Order: sequence, then structure tokens, then C-alpha cells
Amino acid sequence: MKRLPIPDDVTGEEIDADVRQELQSLPKGLAEDVSRNLVMVARLIDEDPEGAYAYSKIALRLASRVAAVREAAGFAAYANQKYSEALAEFRAARRMTGNVDLWPVMADCERGLGRPEKALDMAGAPEVHKLDKAGQVEMRLVAAGARRDIGQLDAAIVTLQSPELASNSVQPWTARLRYAYADALLAAGREDEAREWFAKAVESDKDGSTDASDRLAELDGVEFVDALVEDEDDVAPEAEAEDVAEDESETATDAEADTDTEVETEVDDEDDIVEAERTKPVVEADDDDEAPRG
Repeated sequence: MKRLPIPDDVTGEEIDADVRQELQSLPKGLAEDVSRNLVMVARLIDEDPEGAYAYSKIALRLASRVAAVREAAGFAAYANQKYSEALAEFRAARRMTGNVDLWPVMADCERGLGRPEKALDMAGAPEVHKLDKAGQVEMRLVAAGARRDIGQLDAAIVTLQSPELASNSVQPWTARLRYAYADALLAAGREDEAREWFAKAVESDKDGSTDASDRLAELDGVEFVDALVEDEDDVAPEAEAEDVAEDESETATDAEADTDTEVETEVDDEDDIVEAERTKPVVEADDDDEAPRG
């Protein structure tokens, strides 16, 4: 089996305790190998989803009967928009554990596969009542997205209206919930309300999980300019000046060359005249040509 390089500082001990517990069913060396690959999946999944997916496939080949491995493989596939594969892995993990925590992301995979109606069916299933608060909020987000998928924008807005949205308490899901609500309002043409909720999303988004600040600035008409990129209008005059200077330099050089050529020509002409005078033949008068004497 082809392996991928893993940095020496990755020991495998970085994974959660419950995952390490699952891996204890494997031989020690194999468990360490699998855990190190799982650490790489977690490290790369946000910045390099393709890399995370590659490590997840190795872990999956090594320990496909471990639920944590199937779950990690599912999230890596999900991050790469491989929704069918992700759904299969999530279902396998759920069969192994009986846990309903993956229910919302499974429903979102149905959306990704173009089956929003199936996602809505899952949103109304008994499993939702077994979810913790975070899971229920996540399920609400998925259901609202499914409503928008089928063109039910007003229903999506209503779906997001909940005690969690109205609460002033900031939880891990608060920023995403407020952002989704603001985005739905904006899509419905309710710009003033959307601006209010984008502002609230910014207040609760401590780790930058959304681009709410950019959306808010866009609504306010604020444009961001990259200071590292020179404006073409500023560069053009300088470039034009350089071109003019270069042309003038070339013209002066050509003029000097023409002057040198003229001087050389005059010198050559003078030399030719001197040479002609020096080599001019001397004609002596013949006796018959002398003047008659009187």
C-alpha cells in the first residue's frame, strides 16, 4: 500500500480520546499508523481538502471497520464535494455506532446530490429530536437551504426564525445562523433587515467563520483596494515618461551618429583634394611651343 509522508512531529496522540479508544481494537503499530493519518486529515481538511482526502483513503484501507475512520473519510469526501461517497461513509459510521450526530450532514449530502426534498424529509424525522442543540441548529440550517433550493425563499426565512436566532447569547453556531438569515433576507429583497443581521453576524463571528464583514461592507458601498497592487493609472504616466526619455535618447544618439558621419565625409574629401594636388603631373614646355622671338 502506497503511503503519504507524515511529519515527524505527528505522533497520533493528537486525536480525541474517544477516537483513540476506538483504535485500541487494532494492533498497536497499526493503531498508531491509522491515528497519524487521521491527524493529517484533521490538519488539512480546511486548507487542503484534496490532501485530507488522500490521507483519509489510506486510513480507510487500514481500518475500514472503525467508525471514527469511516466518519473521517466521510468528512474528507464531503469537503471535496464527493457527496455520494460522503453519504455512504456517514451511513456506515452511523450503522456502527447508532449515533444520530451525523444526521444533519447526511441531509446536506442529499442536498448536494440534488435531492432537497429528501433533506426536508430528514429534517422532519424523529432522529432530529435526538440531536443536541448544536445538531438541531445545524439541521435547521440544512432545512432552510433545502427550502431555498426548491425556490421557497419565504419558507426558508421562517425556518431560520427560532429562539436560537433571537437569543443574545453567543454560541458556536450563532454567527452561521445569523449569517444564513441575513443572506435569505437579502435574497428576498429585504436589504435593510439583511444589513441588520449581517451586522449581528459580525458581532458574533469571533473566529471569522463567515464573510459577514465583507457582505456588510458591500451593502454599505465600501470598496477594498489591495495596497500591494499598483493602480494601472498611477503606473502609466511613469511608463510613458520612461518611453519618452528612451525615444529622446535614441534620437540624440542617431543625431550624434549622423554628425560623426558628416565629419568623417568632410575629412575624407579634404584628404582626397590634398592627395590629388600632390600627385598632379608637371608639364614641361616643348621647344616647338616656345613663343617666337622678335
